[in-house]
Parts: sequence; C-alpha cells; structure tokens
Amino acid sequence: MATAIVFAYHNVGYRCLSVLLAQGVSIPLVITHRDNPQETIWFDSVAQLAALHNIPVITPDNPNLPEVVEQIRALQPDFFFSFYYREMLKRELLQIPAKGALNMHGSLLPKYRGRVPVNWAIINGETQTGATLHYMTEKPDNGNIVAQQAVPILPNDTALAVFQKVTVAAEMVLHSCLPGLLAGTAPSIPQDLTQGSYFGGRKPEDGIIDWSQDAQAIHNLVRAVAPPYPGATTYLLGKPIHILQTLVADTGARTNRPSFHIEQGHAYASCGQGILRIVRFELDKVEMNATEFAAQYGTAKFEFNV
Repeated sequence: MATAIVFAYHNVGYRCLSVLLAQGVSIPLVITHRDNPQETIWFDSVAQLAALHNIPVITPDNPNLPEVVEQIRALQPDFFFSFYYREMLKRELLQIPAKGALNMHGSLLPKYRGRVPVNWAIINGETQTGATLHYMTEKPDNGNIVAQQAVPILPNDTALAVFQKVTVAAEMVLHSCLPGLLAGTAPSIPQDLTQGSYFGGRKPEDGIIDWSQDAQAIHNLVRAVAPPYPGATTYLLGKPIHILQTLVADTGARTNRPSFHIEQGHAYASCGQGILRIVRFELDKVEMNATEFAAQYGTAKFEFNV
C-alpha cells in the first residue's frame, strides 16, 4: 500500500484528500492551516475530515522548519500531495518522498502560475480554466504535468462559481490519474513556460474600481472578487459602495464622468465606455435594491467619487 503525506486546505484539499482515502492510499499525516479569524471561512475543513478518519494533523506556520522536516522524514512516505496548501515546500522537504511530490493547481498550466489563478483568469476575461496535477519543484507551478481537466468560465460566472467547477475538475483529475501514479505509469510532461505567465497574490485594495475602464473590464473585476471575496469597491455620495453583482448592459456608450442612476427599477453605472447594470450592491455596508435607493436618494445621476 502506497503512503502519502498530504498538505491540504480549503475545498480542493477536502475533496482531493477524499479521493486518496477512497482509493486506499495510506495517509500517516496531514499538514494544514489554522483558520484565520479575519478570513471568511466558507469552505470545508481538511482538519475535520482528517480527524474523522483518525489521521494525525499538524498546522505549522512553516512546514520547512527542521523539526517538521524530521517528523515527516521519519514517516518515509512514497508521495507528497499538496492541495491548495498555501506555503511553498523547499528542497529538503521535496527530496523526502520516494516517488515524488505533486501539487494540484487551479489553472491549465502553464497559464496562471502563482497565486489566486481563478480570480486572475476571470479578471482577464478567460473563457476557460481548469485544474492541473503536476510535480513540484522549488519554483512555483513549473514542474512536469501529470494530468489536466478544463472547465468553462461563462460570461457572468463569479469566482465562487468557477472555483466550485475547478474543485470538481481537481477531483476528476486526481481520481483518474491516481492508479497510474501508484503503479508508476503516469505521464510526466514538461511545461513550456513561454506559453504562460506567473501571477502574484491580490489584496482587498486591488478590488477598487477604475471607472475609466470599459464596462466589460469592470464586470470582470466585480465577478472575480464577488462574495465570499472582499468585493469590488468605490465611493458614491461620499460613502463606500460595494458592487456585488453586475451585468453588461451596453458596450458602446462613452462617458467622461462615470455615474450611477436608477432607471425603470434597475440601477446602472456609466463606465469609461459602456454601461453596467448593478444587480446587487451595498451602500455604506447596507445592501439595498434599486427601488430602496431611489426612495432615499432619488433617480438623478450621481457621479462616483473617484
């Protein structure tokens, strides 16, 4: 029976750990993260799944510390699997598993190497993404590919919707290629890194709307950071407004003064080029609809404070 140390977090970690258990892989240890109280925890708990199956769990801030490395080395694993684990594993760790260390990445590598690939793919207007199982090296997301599964990104999909698809894609990839990995017959295909780029992490302030952009670009930002992510933000009437959901209403109209108005029971925003329908929004932390806004502030055009 093959043994694997699993580094995992989030829904991808939960589902992929479930696949390993379903296919009879022995897992002597799971390494995961402590939940951050400042982060919205909307996803499944890897630690709880491991506890359900009586698997020991540790949550080191740095898995590369000597004492952690020695604890893992003593278990003599055949494989490492990393599923949505947020810390990089260094060479000393990566050299431990006898049959390789593998990571599940949320894009179709070599595209979108690095952080938050689902969010970046939506921001850039991609129409598909997916999950890739690949061997780990000291450089992020550049090792040989074992298998991939694509999923579509529809025009109004939010990051949550796409992440849910990617989670299923990750489960499918691992389930289909795990027998070959265990038998030593799985493919190992080098990446052509010239066909993709590396992307860094994103911060809440990266969700501030630039109203000089066109409606499609702003729509992509809104859906890429929609709840449970922090949301796209701007200011209206001197108050913060979170734009939670949009639809592209017009792509041709141009304006020099981006503005917000209510028309026929719907809220609209004029962008640098084009018009967005604002389906859901929060003004000063209070979610309201177009009718409620009109009752309080009227239907005049209000310029965004940019």
